[in-house]
Amino acid sequence: MTTTTIDPAEVAKFEAMAAEWWDPHGKFKPLHMLNPCRLDYITAQIAAEFGRDLSEPLPFKGLRLLDIGCGGGLLAEPMARLGAEVMGADAAAGNIPVAQLHAQQSGLQIDYRHTSAEDLAAAGEQFDVVLNMEVVEHVADPLAFLSACHDLLRAGGLMVCSTINRNPKSFAMAIVGAELVMRWLPRGTHDWAKFITPDELYELLRNAGLEPVDRKGMVFNPLGWSWSLSARDLSVNYVTTSVKR
Repeated sequence: MTTTTIDPAEVAKFEAMAAEWWDPHGKFKPLHMLNPCRLDYITAQIAAEFGRDLSEPLPFKGLRLLDIGCGGGLLAEPMARLGAEVMGADAAAGNIPVAQLHAQQSGLQIDYRHTSAEDLAAAGEQFDVVLNMEVVEHVADPLAFLSACHDLLRAGGLMVCSTINRNPKSFAMAIVGAELVMRWLPRGTHDWAKFITPDELYELLRNAGLEPVDRKGMVFNPLGWSWSLSARDLSVNYVTTSVKR
């Protein structure tokens, strides 16, 4: 039995919402809104690292990709459509049948598993790319979790990791705004104390054996009701890329 970084209380929050993953107006509305911005960043980073042309059909063919904390498959499915061999893993068992059914309805082959990063690493699984999106702020031990993600990468592999900054602005927007005012998320979805600053995440990544190479903010525009990438504004949501040399 491997040591796990899974926080059962955090898993229970998302398991309770599992049936709503593909409802763009449900409890995962914020992720549906954020997804195009996330995908722009992810695809650009993978293409640059592995020399792929995104204008080609199936540009990620030949790459094995893990979406850890895959939820209902909001990122796993577009990665499969781009040609990657995709595994989606989640600690919440209720997410897996939802993801499997939607992939089947979409005609996509995705290997979904109810498991953890630690168990996959212990089994010797290896990937070219690990997507680790909005997960690290929900685990019990961020360094141990990121170390397991490091072990899952092949030499030269790439990890994209996003999370939420910890400061008064993120409390106002991610807790007060998203949970209490807009009610985009159930109250208690996030614990502000578990948010991680960009400098803290870079240090964690380095201590896990990874080399951070990029970070960008993901900024919400309430006027356009849309998200965009920013090289300067990492005050709330942000995303990083690191590589295993």
